[in-house]
Amino acid sequence: MVLFPEEFRCSRSLAKTLRSGRFETCLDADFAATIRACAAPRRSGPQTWLNPAMIGAYEQLHAAGHAHSIETRRSGVLVGGVYGLQLGGVFFGESMFSRVADASKVALARLVAECRRRAITLIDCQVASAHLESLGAREIPRRRFIALLAEHARLSPTGPWVGAPER
Repeated sequence: MVLFPEEFRCSRSLAKTLRSGRFETCLDADFAATIRACAAPRRSGPQTWLNPAMIGAYEQLHAAGHAHSIETRRSGVLVGGVYGLQLGGVFFGESMFSRVADASKVALARLVAECRRRAITLIDCQVASAHLESLGAREIPRRRFIALLAEHARLSPTGPWVGAPER
């Protein structure tokens, strides 16, 4: 499942949430806390693929300028976020979390905006879900996905994503 940033669907309720100013989003402000929150047990069970060795590897990728996070805060407290890898014009979304309603959707909306700013043409969502589909993500044939990677993905670190916090 992929999301082309130009196809992102911001529902009326999400747009209202974004306009409300209840949340602030930051870029690469606290990668370590974001990935650890993504690794925390979920309601569906205690298992997570993000073990300490994987977290360490992603933190090294972050330090090398390949991995990035978007954090959502409310009243200064981390309540949601998403992290992944950027290779050229592709962002590979690895995981996201939400501790309060809409926090991960707000992070995704900021990710889409950053992708547009940075000429990232494709967000790899990996696992299909009705939730992602409602936001504009769609499944594409593997052959097309591989062609898009060949065209847009290249190994070139971008360094930290820098941008002012947004409400």
